[in-house]
Amino acid sequence: MTKRENDSFSIQDLMQNFIKENNLSKGMHKIKVVETWNTMMGSGVATHTTSVKLQNKTLIIQLNSSVLREELSYGKDKIIKMMNEELGDDVISKLMLV
Repeated sequence: MTKRENDSFSIQDLMQNFIKENNLSKGMHKIKVVETWNTMMGSGVATHTTSVKLQNKTLIIQLNSSVLREELSYGKDKIIKMMNEELGDDVISKLMLV
């Protein structure tokens, strides 16, 4: 049997190492973007959101309300900045509202 190491690691550190070693960061960013959109925008916007996708640093939001789409288009830069701050990395560079 191998000798057991006495070093202790946090689960967060272990998960981050696993994600880096297996090149899963893009997939994790996609999941975090959906969660972040719903929490940051609130239930009012989330109910009118039909799809949230991240493709090549472009966040594509599909909305079923043209009025809401127009309102959100005025604050695209602010939304990108807030989302990137919440995600802790420059994951989004462009926002498309469709």
